[in-house]
Amino acid sequence: MVSVMWFRRDLRLEDNAALKQAIDESEELLLLFHVNPDQFLGEDSSNQAAFFKSVDTFRKEIENSGGVLQILYGDLEECFKRLKERVEDWTDVYVNRDEKGYGLQRDKVAGLVFKELGVKTHAYYDHHIHPAHEIKTNTGSYYKVFTPYFNKWKELQKPNVIEVNFNAAKIRNDLLFKEDAKQFESFLTNQLPLHELELGTKAATARLDHFVESFLNEYKEARDYPMKDATSHLSKHLRLGEVSVRTVYNKVKSAEPSIGRDTFIQELAWRDFYNMIYATHPEQKDQSIKEAFRQIEWDNNEENFDKWTKGLTGYPIVDAAMRQLNETGWMHNRLRMITASFLTKDLLIDWRWGERYFQEKLIDYDPASNIGGWQWAASTGTDGVPYFRIFNPTTQSEKFDKSGEFIRKFVPELKQLHGKKIHDPSKLTVEEQDAHGVIIGQDYPAPIVSHKKSRELAIAAFEKSKKITEGD
Repeated sequence: MVSVMWFRRDLRLEDNAALKQAIDESEELLLLFHVNPDQFLGEDSSNQAAFFKSVDTFRKEIENSGGVLQILYGDLEECFKRLKERVEDWTDVYVNRDEKGYGLQRDKVAGLVFKELGVKTHAYYDHHIHPAHEIKTNTGSYYKVFTPYFNKWKELQKPNVIEVNFNAAKIRNDLLFKEDAKQFESFLTNQLPLHELELGTKAATARLDHFVESFLNEYKEARDYPMKDATSHLSKHLRLGEVSVRTVYNKVKSAEPSIGRDTFIQELAWRDFYNMIYATHPEQKDQSIKEAFRQIEWDNNEENFDKWTKGLTGYPIVDAAMRQLNETGWMHNRLRMITASFLTKDLLIDWRWGERYFQEKLIDYDPASNIGGWQWAASTGTDGVPYFRIFNPTTQSEKFDKSGEFIRKFVPELKQLHGKKIHDPSKLTVEEQDAHGVIIGQDYPAPIVSHKKSRELAIAAFEKSKKITEGD
């Protein structure tokens, strides 16, 4: 009898719950990845390109270990029926369970297909330290605020790393669907920002070791400064499943006790929290969780949105952050908060526009964390920032990029500016503009909105929505 290990966002041969069981319980094992063209985001999507590159890296890792990753391309039902026709003695499929969003809906469809084909499904929790439905209040409801959730999270026993003996697997090594594999290869690209992107379990493990040894102790203090290489950079590897969150947690937990270590562990809890929120609020990608803010009259100025996406707002820290995203497929977390606040509060543009743009561009895009982060910044989520607390992009810039080094890296028009001038170049005199070689409105844009006025308009829009909802 033949079993299938269906990989999705768990692209590793180590510490993998479903793979462990598949190897232990199967007479013969077929390793599989399915590509659904209906999920394509478009040619300009860094998110999609990074995912395909990760799959290709994983395919090569399997080949180096003496196996073959079968690629199926096309409609899910049609693909698995083709597989059953080709492998008649296929009886079982092993997967790591998705708890939300597209993955959950896909698995519901797949479950019906497998049942029709007479294939038994074995599903395991693998993507988070604690599954979405594990942590509840004493009354049996789900938490809406992070702090009490985290207090409960800390009390629970954490899972150990799962030992997987891949060499013990009896892998079927003949390539069954050559045309599907060729179709997949046609979507691989090595253009920016991917040519320098190191993916795969080896890269993920090296990054984890480097972070724990070099930056973990100072993580709490240093993580907010974009020019410091002080964050873990593990988000893309976790999102792709190139490293297990169990491996990350246990590696960090075994490090020398420090505030930095505890702060990073708290970030892993935030990841679980947002997973729980998305699983229990499946509508949140398209709807604000807080009912009071569903009636906001967004301005949704398309020209302003376009300038935001291109980093041409006239606010240097916002522009540098957006250009970092466009050029590298990644953005520092502090900058994600600043740019999201600017879009939703300064420009009064619907947070869903920004969330979808990040979905297209982020190589570490995780639906639960990204949606949760956007609803936090927009004050529309379960535990969002208060709507009247609005980031001032200039003061944020002065605090977290004091020297302007990050701005100069991604906004070369301002490379001649130093000190406070770089944070608000609109205040340069005509003489200063000439002296520094940057003409505001020509070489670099003037601010597209006034932060002071925008803040007042945003607060008024949120308060109006509250009154409408409350029936005042």
